[in-house]
Amino acid sequence: MSGQELLDRLDVSGIRGRLTPDAAMSKITWFQVGGPADLLFSPADEEDMALFLSRLPAEVPVLVVGIGSNLLVRDGGIEGVVIRLSGRGFGKIEDLGGNRLYAGAAVPDKRLAAAALDAGLGGFEFYHGIPGAIGGALRMNAGANGTETTDRVVEVHALDRQGNRNVLSHADMGYSYRHSEAPKDLIFTGAVFEGEPKGKAEIQQAMDAVQHHRETVQPIREKTGGSTFKNPLPHSSWKLVDEAGLRGHQIGGAQMSEMHCNFMINTGNATAHDLETLGETVRKKVHAKSGIALEWEIKRFGRFEPGKIVESGI
Repeated sequence: MSGQELLDRLDVSGIRGRLTPDAAMSKITWFQVGGPADLLFSPADEEDMALFLSRLPAEVPVLVVGIGSNLLVRDGGIEGVVIRLSGRGFGKIEDLGGNRLYAGAAVPDKRLAAAALDAGLGGFEFYHGIPGAIGGALRMNAGANGTETTDRVVEVHALDRQGNRNVLSHADMGYSYRHSEAPKDLIFTGAVFEGEPKGKAEIQQAMDAVQHHRETVQPIREKTGGSTFKNPLPHSSWKLVDEAGLRGHQIGGAQMSEMHCNFMINTGNATAHDLETLGETVRKKVHAKSGIALEWEIKRFGRFEPGKIVESGI
């Protein structure tokens, strides 16, 4: 079914957001690869998304994306509806008092760190170096520099597939390393965070250190997806990749970065097939060298092109 055919099936009367059939996902992901989404929906606000979800048939798949920083869309595109939350509808930050901030799911992590600085709240400095948005941080317990999202979250707001509003406590999220046990069909709309009073000069110094570290060890000006693999604690993925002799390893237009070999980059003409094949090749060779099975941190979605299925390397 084409995207236009899917759109024609839906009741979109009263929907205020933008609906785009056969939308190019390569334009909204940092890797800049992948096929189209059958239908891309950018809701105007939470009420608009709730109405859309309440009418969407249960059999139509839904995928929520943020700014596309750790997302690899396969070359065959994405079936069903991709929901992308806009900054206008889901980008609010509010100082709630009592050392607490509310941030919408589309707020960039870096912007939440800046808001915490303005409020004199410490504990958010790590977000300054994470290239994503709050929705993704909530889903995957994003973290850096010894702090994780779980350390700051008080409660999370979400819509389910029927458009019903849900409020989840910290315990409901079931956080562990780069993982949440929250139901997969929930779409996060925002969250309440709690920090600790701290001097602004001290906060700024910590944020500057985070930025300096990122600029000196990560290929931030490349077409990349951030950390490719989770760290198999107590090991570091980059060390395992390096020890397997894969720093700079290249397949087609995809390469493991010379600067930070847990970062996979599109050198300019990579396909999603190149990137995923490279990742699975790395997993296979690291496992052969160390006996450790690396897990993807980059989220991979969509259909393979016919005859171009990428099998697991392990």
